[in-house]
Amino acid sequence: MQVFQYPQRHTWSSLLQRPALDAAALEKSTRKVLAKVQQGGDRTVRRFTKQFDGIALRNLAVTTKEIAAAAKQIDPNLRAAIDVAMENIRCFHAAQLRNEEVISTMPGIQCWRKMVPIEKVGLYIPGGTAPLFSTLLMLGIPATLAGCKEIVVCSPPDKDGKLHPAILYAANQLGITKIFKIGGIQAIAAMAYGTETVPQVYKIFGPGNQYVTAAKQLVQQEGVAIDMPAGPSEVCVLADETAVPAFVAADLLSQAEHGADSQVLLVSTSATLIGTVKKCIDEQLQQLPRADIARLALNNSKAIVLENMQDAIDLVNAYAAEHLILASDDAVTLAPQIVNAGSVFVGNYAPESVGDYASGTNHTLPTNGYARAYSGVSVDSFVKKITFQTLSQDGLKAIGNAVITLAEAEGLTAHAEAVRIRLENQQ
Repeated sequence: MQVFQYPQRHTWSSLLQRPALDAAALEKSTRKVLAKVQQGGDRTVRRFTKQFDGIALRNLAVTTKEIAAAAKQIDPNLRAAIDVAMENIRCFHAAQLRNEEVISTMPGIQCWRKMVPIEKVGLYIPGGTAPLFSTLLMLGIPATLAGCKEIVVCSPPDKDGKLHPAILYAANQLGITKIFKIGGIQAIAAMAYGTETVPQVYKIFGPGNQYVTAAKQLVQQEGVAIDMPAGPSEVCVLADETAVPAFVAADLLSQAEHGADSQVLLVSTSATLIGTVKKCIDEQLQQLPRADIARLALNNSKAIVLENMQDAIDLVNAYAAEHLILASDDAVTLAPQIVNAGSVFVGNYAPESVGDYASGTNHTLPTNGYARAYSGVSVDSFVKKITFQTLSQDGLKAIGNAVITLAEAEGLTAHAEAVRIRLENQQ
């Protein structure tokens, strides 16, 4: 982890840049896979699964027998933990379901919005070095609460051609049955275009590596909606002298172990704290099974010392982290000043891990600075909001002349006539 002390504001932009692959090469290779899957369907998906995941699959779909067996294959403690997480996530997201009021903007004019579920959605559940069954909870629960009619799940298989039983257990608990052993670009392509066995969907959700993110962004250009550009995971810890160094180190490592392309950022007003945190990181790394992956991520990561808390707040807002931890006894006071972040963890006893799994908030969040303009996944992500309006004759009479004047001022005479003809024919 590189340490930067008191950098000038004009250097912040370059200092906060995320690691990235060559964009042109990434897009070219991604487009090639998308096009081949669109043309070749299941056969091409199986070929890419063998090439990228090292497994030859006869059937891409998970069978009902595999789903039913999953509950018996996982530890009872894990089942109980998944059930706790499901309850909290459902509780938090269910509160997002609200009936819209009918608004009378003028006498005789009523307007309202209706929340309508997106009929067909695709959920991408990352696998690879860590099968993220928690992501299925984060996506599947709001999708089912929203009332989506068809929910398709894709996740990369392991070397035995299977999905983690916890993924299947969670899917079964949610009533999701259309599950496919497909990962990477080919999974995004299968859901975007449809294949012989994978249904085409209208919107694709889920985080992934830079290839998955690129694939989502490219299919979006072809009319398939996506949740957000959610690429490699990241965390920023804002810590002052009241932070607990061992806690901070653990938070940084919990993100670094996601993958070599993850990024962690430590921002502090205390150079002494950063030195102590680095020592704690070295000590804690020795105990981690994924230490090699975490070290690679740490090579892309930075610690920044700033002179005062206001500068520190300004910098983390400029960074717009996916996850932001406020490691301070004064965190409750600092929290309202945060305007750019995917999810904020307030105080020394609020580790990001809790939000990743079980507190109730969603862990599918905007990365790569997109938190400046995007929100994390919620029930709203799985619905469309359609506006309706109705006018009585009196309502049209009250507003008609204003509409005619506005339309004619824009030179749209037919718009004006659509109102005028009704006014002239009122009884």
